[in-house]
Amino acid sequence: MAVESDSRLADVVAALTLATDLASGLQLEHGLRRTLVAVWLGAAAGLNDDQLRDAYYVSLLGSAGCVLDTAAAARFVGDDIAFRGGMFSLDMANPLVAVRYLARTAGRGRPLVRRAAGMVGLARQSAVFRDVALHVGGLLDLGPAVRDAIGQCDEHWNGKAGVLGLKGEQISIHARLFRLAQDLDVFHHAAGMPAAVEVLRRRSGTYYDPDLVALVASGAEELRSRLEVASLWDAVLATEPAPHRKVSDAEFDVVAHQVANFIDMRSAYTVGHSPAVAGLAGAAAGRLGLSPQEARTLRSAGLLHDLGRAGIPVALWDKRDPLTAQEREWLERHPALTELVLARSASLGRLGSVAGLHHERLDGSGYRGFSSSSLPLAARILAVADAYQSKVEPRAYRGPLTSEQAAAAVRMQVDAGRFDGEVVRAVLDAAGHHESDSVAALPAGLTRREVEVLRLVVRGMSNREIADSLVLSPKTVGHHIESIYAKIDVSTRVGATLFAVQHGLTATLEDPTRR
Repeated sequence: MAVESDSRLADVVAALTLATDLASGLQLEHGLRRTLVAVWLGAAAGLNDDQLRDAYYVSLLGSAGCVLDTAAAARFVGDDIAFRGGMFSLDMANPLVAVRYLARTAGRGRPLVRRAAGMVGLARQSAVFRDVALHVGGLLDLGPAVRDAIGQCDEHWNGKAGVLGLKGEQISIHARLFRLAQDLDVFHHAAGMPAAVEVLRRRSGTYYDPDLVALVASGAEELRSRLEVASLWDAVLATEPAPHRKVSDAEFDVVAHQVANFIDMRSAYTVGHSPAVAGLAGAAAGRLGLSPQEARTLRSAGLLHDLGRAGIPVALWDKRDPLTAQEREWLERHPALTELVLARSASLGRLGSVAGLHHERLDGSGYRGFSSSSLPLAARILAVADAYQSKVEPRAYRGPLTSEQAAAAVRMQVDAGRFDGEVVRAVLDAAGHHESDSVAALPAGLTRREVEVLRLVVRGMSNREIADSLVLSPKTVGHHIESIYAKIDVSTRVGATLFAVQHGLTATLEDPTRR
């Protein structure tokens, strides 16, 4: 089940693209088609191989920001995935269209006053979108051209309605290709290529670069036929300009760690969850006699085990009240979605076959109904590590358990026949020896106290809750937050979360709420 050394970076990034499709409310593999179109158009526009390689990664990752920015709007719109998906067929640059759509979706099903508040809340999300645009491109080390272009993917040719207000050729050619290729695929899928080209023509010079629209119009039929391939995944991997970027075992883990953090950030309650699970699972694997390579592969599966969360509305993860039967059924789909996303890749598919089992139990009572005969040791380890880590983290409906309470809870599952006793002992041993209490050379001039405050901000706690946790006054907490935001150059919690993840601060200090 090991991932081969020197895997291709495109494998991991394309898997994130599929997860982004889930979060966007679009058909799975939309991002793959978008990437093919963008690279083909870039070649027709005369880009060289280096530029095409940058366009390739921008097109794969350009929608990644929606995983976070629409998630931040979930408290106003409810189902963030449906909200995002409904925007693609509309001309949201038209103020009347945008207001009508927001009026229909903000606070749907709630009293009029709550709906009005939702409209106001959505209108204030521009700061979140800016923070995401400026920081999300730096999550993976793909160079400054890719980083900057990813932040520009929502910009319009005429400089209106974008996040950063860029105009014309101020917008990177990679971002312009992304924008046009994305909408071409959306409208092609909805109504066919002729209708899609007509939309692009109407928006030429407003949304899109007129020269790129002209390229599409002159080669639309060729684009349509080239998209009719047996495997979009294989086509996308083949389209990456040579030399293909490889990642060593160590580099693979770094990339997978960043992808995991990105998905975890959709909810304040799961920030840092997947890397913590991966660490526990990998450490327990060694205690159970797995080889170093098997332990490393299990860590990789742990990092990617929650990719499927991208396909579940944030409102369900953040719901304080009990879930309905339908909501629970919806939420329990996420391990299968993880496996679906990873299955496209020959190497990652082997990780997905383990990651997709992380909510299974020996007695068959898990999410997908697999029992002991279908659960390899790696899956059993991952399930216990996920269960333990989830219990020591806060959730919308409860605070974090102490490590002793969490250990008692997973031991009870052994008595109930759901967990393997030997595996539980190994995971708990790993948890008892885990040390993450030291911080050295804190970034951006942050103090240790500021990092403590930042970690609680990331978890979505109010100033009053942070004050109670750290035994400070709310006014002092407010001063700390102002200082933190100024030092790290953000203005929203989402921006602060991105900074914390990029600098490894989410699990650096012991959680003060666990005293």
